[in-house]
Amino acid sequence: MNYSQLLHQTIIAAVLAGKEILEIYDTKFNVEYKDDKSPVTLADKKASDKIIEELKQFNIPVLSEEGKHDTFEIRKEWDKLWIVDPLDGTKEFVKRNGEFTVNIALVENNIPTLGVIYSPVFKDLYFAAKGIGSYKIAKENFSPLVDSIQTSTLKNLFSVAQKLPIISDRKNYVVVASRSHMSTETHQHIEQLKLQHSNVEIVSTGSSIKMCWVAEGVADEYPRFGPTMEWDTAAGQAILQEANASLIDFETKQPMKYNRENLLNNWFIAKRD
Repeated sequence: MNYSQLLHQTIIAAVLAGKEILEIYDTKFNVEYKDDKSPVTLADKKASDKIIEELKQFNIPVLSEEGKHDTFEIRKEWDKLWIVDPLDGTKEFVKRNGEFTVNIALVENNIPTLGVIYSPVFKDLYFAAKGIGSYKIAKENFSPLVDSIQTSTLKNLFSVAQKLPIISDRKNYVVVASRSHMSTETHQHIEQLKLQHSNVEIVSTGSSIKMCWVAEGVADEYPRFGPTMEWDTAAGQAILQEANASLIDFETKQPMKYNRENLLNNWFIAKRD
């Protein structure tokens, strides 16, 4: 597959979805609630529609949090698919703290091979593809490119990108935790880490930024002992894998697999290798 072309178009899709989200973010939006009590807004729906529109040229099926989910009988025949969370961190969006992202992953034979995570408010872009590596474009370099993203080239983007990991020299063992979903089991795991490492530091943020921080080297580990779905982790796993890190299924002790019959993830730990 031409990962360069796929990656470039996926970045464009994520940024355009981010623009759709910010248009709603700056208004008095309504919040609806799904059957599982998780919030959803017009921003989720508009971002999902934009991503699907931008990726349809590749004729690859899409599994999106906000879209219609095909049955496993259909999905199991797919050797590749997009897995999309158009607005990861809707709770953070509703709180207006900016800690939400657009997540897009390409999954081939159950393994993420390409991932893009974009923070519309903070303008940080993380991306990776198999054999290409994992990269970050920080706000100061990406902000000037956002409005002209559709006329950008991948070469332009790489010219201002930093290869991950960036940070590797830290004295503390840094654990990144969820701001909205800290479970009792996560607390217990952190206490165990304190017995193994003399200086454990806890940092918190929302959405898939946590996985990006591990890939970047800002954090050593992100334990998640609570419910997540495939679209919450697929893009982050692609970025981790290309940055000498991993996302390990707590039950299988192997990298998380995707396009499963049950889209609910097992617990996992994302950490530097």
